[in-house]
Amino acid sequence: MIATRLPTLAAVLSTLAAATAADPAVTLAEAFDEKNVCRVEVKSEIAGKIRVALGEGKPPKVVELTGRHHFVYDERSLPSEDAASKKLVRAYRTFDFTRTIGGQEQKAVVRPEVRRMVVLRSDKGKKAPFSPDGPLTFDEIDVVKNDLFGPTLVSGLLPPKPVTPGARWLATPEAVSDLTDLDRVTNGALDVEFVGVIDANKRKYAKLSLAGAVRGDNEDGPSRQQIDGTAYFDLDAKRLSYLKLNGTHEMLDDKGQVTGKIEGSFTLTREDSPKAAEFTDDALKGLPLKPTDDNTQLLYDNPDLGVRFLHPRRWRVGVVQGRQVVLAEPQGGSVKLTVLPPTKTPTPAAFQAEVKTFLAREKVKLSPVPEVKRWQEKPAVDRFGVDVEPASGGRLRMEFALVGTADGGVTVDARLPDKLAAELAPDLDRVLKSLAVTKRISDK
Repeated sequence: MIATRLPTLAAVLSTLAAATAADPAVTLAEAFDEKNVCRVEVKSEIAGKIRVALGEGKPPKVVELTGRHHFVYDERSLPSEDAASKKLVRAYRTFDFTRTIGGQEQKAVVRPEVRRMVVLRSDKGKKAPFSPDGPLTFDEIDVVKNDLFGPTLVSGLLPPKPVTPGARWLATPEAVSDLTDLDRVTNGALDVEFVGVIDANKRKYAKLSLAGAVRGDNEDGPSRQQIDGTAYFDLDAKRLSYLKLNGTHEMLDDKGQVTGKIEGSFTLTREDSPKAAEFTDDALKGLPLKPTDDNTQLLYDNPDLGVRFLHPRRWRVGVVQGRQVVLAEPQGGSVKLTVLPPTKTPTPAAFQAEVKTFLAREKVKLSPVPEVKRWQEKPAVDRFGVDVEPASGGRLRMEFALVGTADGGVTVDARLPDKLAAELAPDLDRVLKSLAVTKRISDK
């Protein structure tokens, strides 16, 4: 547990009672530069009821939801590539995320080898994090991407000029969005008040109170939130050191009616960090701290199915059914991977014959089918491609590949819209280069 240098309630009350209108104005500002290294502890608990869809033709069901998360991480500010964005490098020490929906428990983890991440924030909002130490999974990104971003939150809660006790101001829309997880705030605001300065443990703290109601939208639809809380700014360390919030989150339908309600608490503690070996200049030297096509790839690893591969972030794993995994991208591209046991993995020639039979049955117009060629040795990848004109219209580039190993094989059927084929082909290459069979595939 991280020690928190927080004042006692008696100290707060006695000091505030002595405050007068003659108190001098104080500056509440935190510098986010490369010297700003701090340890952050985040805790939250939620409980309530939400409405979940059960599938086409079935009425939604109201279920209970509970959750908690506890993160501890060190982070250091990094110079950004442009003036409109900010960047942090973060190393997670504790990562505990549990949620129960309708009696079904869900846990999220971040693998130890990628707990050092680079977190970006542009003037247009958050960008998904990446790790300089290896590819992240979609689930790892999903649970981390909505975590608070210090420079945006802190700067947005603090006043733009020196203040005296009783001063009030509005938190910035960016800070409100960070706190509420709303993509767009359509109504309301979060009011901040400077209550006064207190002394505790031979340090001075500025106490702030926060309260407000906001309404907006996120990926779950429209909602409204009621928030109240307290914050302390360490005047000696020049850092927002503590934030405690209680809130109510109501989910709304398109008519503004409440469809679910969640109540929760949130606590943030920030203090000086012990010397973090991952953050020294020598440790960061030579690391890929800028996003690239390589370090932003996603890892898909399905130990039950026995397949692992990397893919660019524009692609998402859509359907996983039986032995098949389907990747899809927003403009119509798709890649279907089918995992096969060794006894049912065809030879390259037999695989091509199967494809020719399929294309003939579909009665599509197609370019001549080329010979199968060995595209890669380890793992062995045999592939070929054709241009087709489906009966439904349009043109497609179809790429077929066979990955064979002693433990099993994978057939690949990629369909790339003709106008995007050249752009998407390198994405398919990345999938094939990284494709691996991770266990012996059973015939059963």
